[in-house]
Amino acid sequence: MAESFSHKWGQIIGNLIQEFIGETLQILANEHNLYLDYQKKRKARISKKVSWQDRYGNFHDLDYVLERGGTEDIRGLPAVFIETAWRRYTKHSRNKAQEIEGALLPLAETYSHLNPFLGVILAGIFTQASLEQLDSKGFKVLYLKYEKIVQAFAVIGIDASFDEKTPEEEFKHKIAQWKNLSTDNIINIKNQLIQLEKDNIDNFIITIERSLARRIEGVSIIILHGQIQIINSIEKAIEYVQNYQDNQATSAPALRYEVDIRYNNSDIIHAIFQSKVEAIAFLRTFAS
Repeated sequence: MAESFSHKWGQIIGNLIQEFIGETLQILANEHNLYLDYQKKRKARISKKVSWQDRYGNFHDLDYVLERGGTEDIRGLPAVFIETAWRRYTKHSRNKAQEIEGALLPLAETYSHLNPFLGVILAGIFTQASLEQLDSKGFKVLYLKYEKIVQAFAVIGIDASFDEKTPEEEFKHKIAQWKNLSTDNIINIKNQLIQLEKDNIDNFIITIERSLARRIEGVSIIILHGQIQIINSIEKAIEYVQNYQDNQATSAPALRYEVDIRYNNSDIIHAIFQSKVEAIAFLRTFAS
């Protein structure tokens, strides 16, 4: 079956949005000496997909990842995970939000010691419920509204608007106009979108920069020693604690290591390890 003109027009807008997002994130990456990974050929991975594995062994394909220490040959540590989506209609928007959650939350858990920024960039039309759902799960959302995208296209004389009643001939006309655009015309569309959504874009970038700029302020470590006591009643447990000599010396082995890493933006990463080797390996991931 031949591709419909309506579908192709939706793809044109979606591809433009992806270009716009990629260029914006590349500027950010350059300013902070980060590597921006996206779907392309890269020596550091086998496929063109940006795929990261969670602690359960599952792989998740992502749109953009900003890495500390990453190069074309070496995969760095994830500093920013970003998923994107373009939709013209509200249907399935909640499903898309759940899909994004399913990709990013397991990775956020896996790399919790790095506390990566979790961002979502949505374009077009999404329900308020889907936006609130993402916000409630800790995602920072940049929402490029459909009306602003239409206004951006209007600057070079293209009516980008459409709905389910738009005839195929009209889509054919829009596509023909698009094919006749110069590089400068396309840059004008992107620049107009930046101006129309400037406050939202700036706030999103500032939020990322705050995450990147945080610095470790201090590390608290508690090494717990002792022998586990199995007690069969609350009363006896109370008696045991009351009679325990707090200042007694102990040669009991370490049971676990609790580590708190405090940042200058009030973030705290709390981790518990059963062995010294695990605790040291964890701390080394934060070393310069």
